[in-house]
Amino acid sequence: MILRIIIPVALLAIVTYFSVFRVQEYEQAIVFQFKEIQRSDYEPGLHFMIPVMNTAQKFETRLLNLDQEPQRFLTVEKKDVIVDYYAKWIISDVERFYIATRGGDVQYATGLLGQRINRALRDEFGKRTVQEVVAGERGEILDVVQTTTEQLRDELGITVADVRTKRIDLPEEVSNSVYARMRAERTRVAKDFRARGGEAAERIRANADREREIILANAYKDAETVRGEGDARATDIYARSFGKNEEFYTLYRSLNAYRTSFSSNDILVLEPDSDFFKYFNHSVGE
Repeated sequence: MILRIIIPVALLAIVTYFSVFRVQEYEQAIVFQFKEIQRSDYEPGLHFMIPVMNTAQKFETRLLNLDQEPQRFLTVEKKDVIVDYYAKWIISDVERFYIATRGGDVQYATGLLGQRINRALRDEFGKRTVQEVVAGERGEILDVVQTTTEQLRDELGITVADVRTKRIDLPEEVSNSVYARMRAERTRVAKDFRARGGEAAERIRANADREREIILANAYKDAETVRGEGDARATDIYARSFGKNEEFYTLYRSLNAYRTSFSSNDILVLEPDSDFFKYFNHSVGE
């Protein structure tokens, strides 16, 4: 009795399992009837199909990513540049995508998309110089590439949402030579600045030495002037003092001469009656 219930329920569950499929919000589905497309416009939710006769295949409706290895392109100057880019794309026509990509092979579609973008980039880079590519027209190039890939909607059933570059570099061998030239240029500029600085330093030192000599000369002149004025005033004072008492002044000068002579000389060879000894014999120097 139990088997009579279980077996039909199990068969019903199996039939139901193979008769129902679910479409998520981020998915599209194609239902095939003996491998021929029957319908592809399913909304998200549960849907029914005939087992064995029908099969369902699901596809992403979310953005898919194309991220290839950096590619080498030639500019109009015949110089290589290495371009690392990525693209975002979606499946816009699921039936066309299934037919064009050998049964909905995403990897195959990614390869075709990469080839198309590479060709568009190669054409655009070949029209521009390295400076235009790196500095000024990168956005314009990507806009042209995205416009070029619009025809993929009809060919592959996909739509390219965005194309962006991660970086654009020169090949390593070219980069090394460029960096070497940059270093040489920076070295030349540094040497030029050092030479200018050395010249300015020498000029400043020469001006400072000249100013020093002028200051010392002016100071010496002022010192000599002051010294001369002092000597003149001293001479005037001596002269006026001598005029007030000539005898005392003569005595005072003689005593200073005695002190100087006797303190520095042990022997003096002079006539006893010379004027030098006139105050030894007479207090008034007669």
